[in-house]
Amino acid sequence: MRATTIHAPFDMRVTDVPEPIVQLPTDAVVRVLRACICGSDLWAYRGEAARQPGQRIGHEFLGVVEETGSAVGTLRRGDLVVAPFMWSDGTCEYCAEGLTTSCVHGGFWGSVGYDGGQGEAVRVPFADGTLVKLPGEAASDDHLLTGLLTLSDVLGTGHHAALGAGARPGATVAVVGDGAVGLCAVLAAKRLGAERIIALGRHEARTDIARRFGATDVVAARGEEAVAAVRELTRGQGAHAVVEAVGTEQSMSTAVNITRDGGAIGFVGVPHGSGTGLDLSVMFDRNIALRGGVAPVRTYIPELLPDVLNGTIDPSPVFDMTVDIEGVPDGYRAMDERTALKVLVTNG
Repeated sequence: MRATTIHAPFDMRVTDVPEPIVQLPTDAVVRVLRACICGSDLWAYRGEAARQPGQRIGHEFLGVVEETGSAVGTLRRGDLVVAPFMWSDGTCEYCAEGLTTSCVHGGFWGSVGYDGGQGEAVRVPFADGTLVKLPGEAASDDHLLTGLLTLSDVLGTGHHAALGAGARPGATVAVVGDGAVGLCAVLAAKRLGAERIIALGRHEARTDIARRFGATDVVAARGEEAVAAVRELTRGQGAHAVVEAVGTEQSMSTAVNITRDGGAIGFVGVPHGSGTGLDLSVMFDRNIALRGGVAPVRTYIPELLPDVLNGTIDPSPVFDMTVDIEGVPDGYRAMDERTALKVLVTNG
């Protein structure tokens, strides 16, 4: 089959690899219908996250079950399923508590020796605990299928950030970052009832989506200028709930400085570039809470799925470029050059 492999910084290739097979009784093989490229994939693409030459990549996909192991009890051949960006057994103590990303048997797609989502098929460990079955009729609805794909990562991650920040009815929410996760955090904050949502971003095409998703205000600035603008919009107090969806020192500093005293920051931006910049004394003095981290999207899928299916929320606009499997390297270049927000990968 064909799958995306990374060989060096900026060297993505679509190559022939062995077809996946069931190796353990708890496995399933899923034929991929839709996958996508994540902003976090760019750190490997740029050489800022180590990868072995030829390693697989991609952690967001949905598709059709092609084969199951003898111990798989909830799925069968032909089922349409979505995969969260990590596999998990669904039975350990962490999974029982909803923290599936800390599963003692869990792992990431594209790890050494495992399939990546940006390919034609994937072997799924712990299929019963990992995969979520979708209505079969969705396979023939291209728009819905695209929206459902966001359940694998960005929609659940945006939801995790909004929850961590404390988005709620009557609250003012500010979102730092206009990437796909930041935009989904706007959508999540709206879904959770936030009264006012301030999106921070400088790319008009992206902030237009933020407004479509529920942003009431847009701040097209960075650093001190952004802080001053948010303060002006909030009578000098800042936002009750702030989402940090970038992961840099500057973005976290901005998040702290636009948070209202007694408020909270939900951080989901993968930290990169610096391990400093978080002034705990400021957070202590102003009673600012910090919550977030790797989103346990497997736990959130059952909650978010009905709203995607019935059209209450439509996250599909985060995809603004579509390629087939052979076009994945072009998709990486487009996202790296910021000519694409998020690239959808179609297989058939």
